[in-house]
Parts: sequence; C-alpha cells; structure tokens
Amino acid sequence: MRILLTGSSGWLGRFLAPMLRAEGHAVTGLDIADGDHTDVCGSVADIALIERLFAEHGFEGVIHAGALHKLDIARYPASAFVDVNVTGTLHLLEAAVRHGAERVVFTSTTSLMITQAIRDEVAAAAVWLDETTGPLAPRNIYGVTKRSAEELCRLYHDLHGLPVIALRTARFFPEDDDTHTVPSGENLKANEFLNRRLTVEDCAAAHLAALEAAPRVGWGVYVVSAPPPFTPADAERLKTDAAGLIAERFPDAPVLYEARGWVLPDSIGRVYDPSTIERDLGFRCQIDFAAVLAAMREGRDMPFIHDRSYVPPKELGR
Repeated sequence: MRILLTGSSGWLGRFLAPMLRAEGHAVTGLDIADGDHTDVCGSVADIALIERLFAEHGFEGVIHAGALHKLDIARYPASAFVDVNVTGTLHLLEAAVRHGAERVVFTSTTSLMITQAIRDEVAAAAVWLDETTGPLAPRNIYGVTKRSAEELCRLYHDLHGLPVIALRTARFFPEDDDTHTVPSGENLKANEFLNRRLTVEDCAAAHLAALEAAPRVGWGVYVVSAPPPFTPADAERLKTDAAGLIAERFPDAPVLYEARGWVLPDSIGRVYDPSTIERDLGFRCQIDFAAVLAAMREGRDMPFIHDRSYVPPKELGR
C-alpha cells in the first residue's frame, strides 16, 4: 500500500516507518525536520504541499502522526497548535477524500480525556478511563486541538465514508517528565506501565493494526496503553493503598524495586483501559508491568526506552 506518514522524523515515526516498510508498504515520510525516514520536509499546514504529494503519489492510506505535543506548549503559541493539529488534519482529510484514499489512522492522545479535576486527582477513587469517558473537557491547547482533530476525522467519515481510526495513545515519550520529578527517570516510567504508558514499539504496532482494520471498522476511537493489572473494582484501593495492592498482585515487586532504590506509587489516581482495542482489533501491547518486573528479575535492560537527553528533531534546528 502507498502510505503517507506524517511526523516521520519524530519519536513514533522513526519506529513506525521501518515497521511499515517491513510489511511491504511504500512509505513517503513527511516532517518539518529532516530524518532517516523523511522524504519530504514540510508542514501538514501547507495545503499546496499536501495536494501535490497526493497527486504525485496516489496515497492509498495515511498515518497522521505529526503534531505539536503537550511538551511543546512551552515552545509554541496556541495558534501554532491550531495550524498544525487542526488545520493540518483537515488538509489531510480533504486530500484523502479528493484523491480516493482508502483509510486514515490518526494519532490522538489520552491527554484529551483528562479534565482539570482528573489531573488534580480530587476523586476518592481512581478514575477508570476508556472510550466512553466524558464529558470531555481537555485542560490545555494540546488536548483541545487533538479533540478537535478527532471530531474532524469523525465528520469526514460521516460525510464521505472515509474509514478513519483515531488512536488515543498513552505516554511513550523517551525524555523525563516535564512536571513530575519524584520519582524520576526510569522509575517513573516503570510505574506508569501500571496505568498509563506503553512502549514506542507497541505504539507503532497499534498503528499497523489500525491501518489494517480501518476499512472494516469504518470509524473508531481506541485507547492504546499497556494493559493494567487492575479492574474497576480496585479503584478505591488504588487511590489509598496502591503500593499494597501492587505487592499483592506482584509479591516480589517491593524487593525488586528496593534493590534498585526505586519506589512504588502510594496512590494511583487514574487508569487507562485498552480492552476495547483488544476486543475490536485484536491488538494488545506486548510490554506491560509484568514484563518490566521480569526484566528486573532476570537482570536485563528495561524493556522500554528512557533517554533524558532526547530532543525532538524539529527543535534541533530552531
């Protein structure tokens, strides 16, 4: 299949492009920054460029992974988020319809489900988050623009029958968190596999599954995260005694953590539930918290990437 991949120089793109090519797809990478998997340097906000690329390549599918992200809020004005995340998505959807593309996969985010109250964890129990969560009230320009782009995807399916799947991906960035400093680094990432993280490799694989399933699904929104070792029945305990509950589910976790000087979370305020994508698309992340503990137990490297020195390619030339 002839695929347009936006964000091809980004963190997800550098893993996704090789996977697509390994499956036999002809990939054209588009990004504002040069990279090993980028064929065209330019912005999705450039409507003339998008039109030219579709006319020249006759794309059968689009994976729209290019975006400004939450970490970019400190770097760019709100108008840039609208230009890239909303207007750029509109350009791609319009071109896909005009040129008869068969499917679109849109990289969305779980961030748009997080209201300020959820962010502040004011509830007495952990909040269970899935595709039915609402009403949606994103708390920043990143979430607002991703939510708007999702609605454009739904609209273009409704109006034109364009098969589109939006993937609300949990965290998979490699750098340190920009707000949470304790615990930090690998410890924080390992903890997040309990409730709101996946590897970049699993994220890329989810996009391939969505690309395959889009014509059958038509329109769908899916949470993508490592499967949590909890159920909604654990919500109150997660908020008040997460460490104790984790120790019950994984008896050697406290010892493995102590050997590294790490800490388990005392409280977990929200959990992302990826069961719907497993049911509908047959996709399940390969790496979960059990896999993290197995790596500790066996003395292997962590099965996820932590790189505190990572800088997005688009920032290197600024």
